[in-house]
Amino acid sequence: MTMEGWGKMMELEGEMLNLILVWTTAAAAVSYCHTVAKYFIPNGGSSRFAAIFPAILIVLLLPLRLTSIHFGGPTSFILSWLTTFKLLLFSFGKGPLHHHLPLRHFITLSLLPIKLQKYPPQSQRPSLNPALTTVIVVLAVLIPLYSNKQSLHPKFVRFLYSLHMYIGLEFIFFVFSFFTRSLLGLQLEPQFDQPYLSTSLQDFWGRRWNIMVNRVLHPTVYQPVVTASTRLLGRTWAPLPGILATFAVSAAMHELVFYYIKRERRGAWEPWEPSWDAICFFMLHGASLAFELAVKKMLRARGSKWRLPGVVSWILTVAFVYETSLWLFFPALERCRVYEKATGELSAVMELGKEVYGVLRFD
Repeated sequence: MTMEGWGKMMELEGEMLNLILVWTTAAAAVSYCHTVAKYFIPNGGSSRFAAIFPAILIVLLLPLRLTSIHFGGPTSFILSWLTTFKLLLFSFGKGPLHHHLPLRHFITLSLLPIKLQKYPPQSQRPSLNPALTTVIVVLAVLIPLYSNKQSLHPKFVRFLYSLHMYIGLEFIFFVFSFFTRSLLGLQLEPQFDQPYLSTSLQDFWGRRWNIMVNRVLHPTVYQPVVTASTRLLGRTWAPLPGILATFAVSAAMHELVFYYIKRERRGAWEPWEPSWDAICFFMLHGASLAFELAVKKMLRARGSKWRLPGVVSWILTVAFVYETSLWLFFPALERCRVYEKATGELSAVMELGKEVYGVLRFD
């Protein structure tokens, strides 16, 4: 094996060891939270929050140990966003976590987007839906085009990137679902529900895209803001500031994930360069969703049953999400070198596999 091959192997080995360290530490941190609540502070409130805040901070910062896209990206999303929000809810006695849960279920529920449910029938075990399987096959055919992406239209290249991101997330959660059900008999919370079939922004963001994120943002951001706004705006219009606040927090958390994945060194604090276009993407969608909801409320108040035909609303929704993503969201990822780094990591794995195969073949 060449020196370059050994270097790639050592780098991959180091990242995998860091991945094990990160998730082991995260499991220890949430175990501490479970112990504190079960034996010392059974009631949620400021005392429990003060006791488990160090663990929340540790979980928030753990992804700094990783620099790869394939390991660091999902880890920063799950730990720094989902797990920390679940622990914040838990500190005040809310949310999916409860200290009466068995420790292994508490750890799993903390570190993965799952819901507690007994084993479903054999026919309902996790499987990739046929539409997604078709897209994976099509994407596999198109992957060779990456080698000549300079000659492709930028929008088409970003379309391929969007497919990669969606399929990668679906596949990751499918793997989590399969092993979680097999080992613990627990069902993984579905992260997506065919978002390409959305017929409105409310349908897309509220029911089909990043379902688990919606479940943690709803009690932590949306509900408190709606409760506070009800006193000023009334129950009818209070959801509108709740929507704007939710999307503002979502933009901030995406900024954090972007910061983690664009770093080049483990554990290093590097200058923060805000992705203003990504922030504008979420605020635009928040304002658009609030406007959509306001129009629906006004039509209902007038007793009107008018609505767009399903096909028209589907086309408008998908086109709006897609075009705004190409305009604002994906350029931010490109500046973070997400796709460049991901392609380099896959190439390194393939080269390493060739090196190993060559050694085994000649041995």
